[in-house]
Amino acid sequence: MSGAALEIVGIPWATKNLGLRLQHAESYGAVEQRSVSALPAELAIAELIQPGLRRNPKRAHLLVSTVLGKHLPTDPRVVLDGGNRLGDLVRAVLGDRAALVLGFAETATGLGHCVAARIGAVGYLHSTRRDVAEAQTLTGFEEGHSHATSHQLQPMPADIFVNDLPLVLVDDEISTGATALDAIRALHAFSPRSHYVLASLVDMRSAADRIAFDKAAAELGAGIDTVCLASGHTVLPDGLVDAVAELPEPELNPVAAQRGSFTRLDLPWPTSVPEGGRHGVLRSDFTAFDAAVGAANDVLRSRLAAEFAGRPVIVLAHEELMYLPLRLAAALADSGTPTRYQTTTRSPAYVLDEPGYPLRRGFRFTAPESGQEQPRYLYNAHWAAEFSGQPDGADSAGVPGDPVLVVVIDPPADTEELVADGGLVDVLTASGADVLVALLPGADPRTLHAERSAVAELPEPLHGPAFGSYAAEEVSWLLKDLSDVDLEADVAERERRIQSGAAHYAESLPIEYQPDAAYRSLFDEVLADSAERLALAVATVAELVVAERGDDIVLVSLARAGTPIGILMRRWLLSGRGADLPSLDVPHYAVSIVRDRGIDAVALDYLARHHDPASIVFVDGWTGKGAITHELADALDAYHAAGGARFNSELAVLADPGHCVRTYGTRDDFLIASACLNSTVSGLVSRTVLNDTLIGPGEFHGAKYYRELAADDVSLRLLDTVGAAFDGVRDRVPAAVAAVLGSDRTPTWTGWTSVEQVRAEYGIASVNFVKPGVGETTRVLLRRMPSLVLVRDAEAPEHAHIRLLAAARGVPVEVVPDLAYSCMGLIKDVQT
Repeated sequence: MSGAALEIVGIPWATKNLGLRLQHAESYGAVEQRSVSALPAELAIAELIQPGLRRNPKRAHLLVSTVLGKHLPTDPRVVLDGGNRLGDLVRAVLGDRAALVLGFAETATGLGHCVAARIGAVGYLHSTRRDVAEAQTLTGFEEGHSHATSHQLQPMPADIFVNDLPLVLVDDEISTGATALDAIRALHAFSPRSHYVLASLVDMRSAADRIAFDKAAAELGAGIDTVCLASGHTVLPDGLVDAVAELPEPELNPVAAQRGSFTRLDLPWPTSVPEGGRHGVLRSDFTAFDAAVGAANDVLRSRLAAEFAGRPVIVLAHEELMYLPLRLAAALADSGTPTRYQTTTRSPAYVLDEPGYPLRRGFRFTAPESGQEQPRYLYNAHWAAEFSGQPDGADSAGVPGDPVLVVVIDPPADTEELVADGGLVDVLTASGADVLVALLPGADPRTLHAERSAVAELPEPLHGPAFGSYAAEEVSWLLKDLSDVDLEADVAERERRIQSGAAHYAESLPIEYQPDAAYRSLFDEVLADSAERLALAVATVAELVVAERGDDIVLVSLARAGTPIGILMRRWLLSGRGADLPSLDVPHYAVSIVRDRGIDAVALDYLARHHDPASIVFVDGWTGKGAITHELADALDAYHAAGGARFNSELAVLADPGHCVRTYGTRDDFLIASACLNSTVSGLVSRTVLNDTLIGPGEFHGAKYYRELAADDVSLRLLDTVGAAFDGVRDRVPAAVAAVLGSDRTPTWTGWTSVEQVRAEYGIASVNFVKPGVGETTRVLLRRMPSLVLVRDAEAPEHAHIRLLAAARGVPVEVVPDLAYSCMGLIKDVQT
């Protein structure tokens, strides 16, 4: 192991004298290759934990981590690297899905924060044993073997934790898994979810324990995955509890000939940034947290240089306040100050000053928080030779002098008890140590919530004619104008990069395919023939929305396929809707949603600021296999979990051939004229772009306005032709709405099932290469690298344009009579 971490030498004392053994089973290497790492690629159990002891009739052994920084002063970069390594394993399980992270108090509050930061979690929360009058306790659970059993969850606002996002539970170790299962059961009873991931540095479960996990998952109807850096087994000798009880009384609180000094320092911290995860850390807090750590470290480093120049430092975190002190310690180490990190604890452990035993000295002190009767503990807290590979009594890697102990606390611990006889400062200075107490102002959860909700500057919408060919009153584009940026790429090269994983499809744009005269003539015919059918479907879905959501609605179309539909719905509601139905002038916006990346959160911020979130109705053109339907629901859950408003995820579509939604104009897979073309039927606006080099924090997703295609633009012709057909369908709308309301509208996702069947039959690697329905098949031919088109009926009029496009591009068409959709487009796998 790296010299920065604990080097294991010889047989552990508890193994040699009591028979307590730790057996290695398997190591789990780094998922990602990092150029700088404090830890080797794989770690054995003996490199991650050492056997310790405690006098507890429930559990006499203690697994002492060498990479957690709790009982042993540890290089903070080792601690961070262990957390990052664990986060990488979690991300490998989650894939691209957003998640919440929960750390267990007290031991894993810092480790959980490391994992949350590493995976970019939508939110992080740790359980707490501290009663905070200003916060609401959402729920809690018990820990059976612990000395302090009650865990409380106090997120602010409380409902950010109530959703179906995957929940990652982080602990330093899994011994039997009983605590984790109890927590999962309690959390599942409060807010059920479909997926849990239990992440720990080490997993010491037996085969029986693992079977219990499988049974619990089956009982809950949820998936429970586990990840760890290494797994193994604890071999407990008979009579261990009695053997530990018979050991000599430990000698705590060593006293030196000369007492050390005590000074104080107030560290800066903004009230709008949580100092830890007790009341929740949102994804939007991470950047501000990093900046605040930098500012606090500048003040701390300046004080250390002035008062303790050249001396090493051990940063001591206090109980649940772990991650922020860890980051301060890492910043000190990065700046060249020899630094170690560890924490106080509630856990009484057995101290024995013998070589090979990890807990060589210990401190027992009065809990600084008022009203706490149980003592607190700190172990080692010295720059021992075993941390540097030097013999006992030698300087540690050339480190001069005794370390300064920097105790980082928050206001509830800044009490008389902290400095009174028997308090933390007293026992540490009595041992001869110089102590610097660094006080961080704690975040009042109410103030924190209010500051997070404070108004921040948001971009303004785009409107035609400056952006797009639609009139300003028809749609407000919540997009960034990228018209002057060269984003188009050759279709074949773009496809290769997307499929290889080198690029996401939303980072660039395909070159807009412009069909020939025959195809454009066909569009005119299709529009004329289908205008009345389109008008009836538009009116039907619009009236369904009003029937279920009321008159006070805001239409928000998913750009760009949903935007013509949103405009048509708005036009219908504004027109004479029929007898006794008032005209409605409803706002209409267009926002970006990207598969695997979610919906534009800045656009949601804009909508929440200007409208009641309950009034927002999301609109799209059609459903294929339902990927965007899922994406919308997951993205809105993630946005809410990260502290945003709660939006209704029920999607309204013109056509639902995939049976994915409840609100639709029709479930027929028929030709929607707006699917026949690209930007020239969508207001001359490109598909949306999400590219980190172009879209910064606080900016909408982007798109281009193709002014140069104005001569070919038929966007307004589509709207006017369908709008002119409203009068012809007005009398049929009530019956159409009643028919939908009277039917079983429960989504069955039959489209997805059909796609899976085609994928398996044709040996296709991913369902993303199968695009079902007329609209999706058209998109494949216009934008992607198609390999084959499947049709149910060789001469069906709804895909006449598709046959023309396929012929023009040399794509074969195959007839499949029992196809669930009228047609499907298959994308070529360019990686094979």
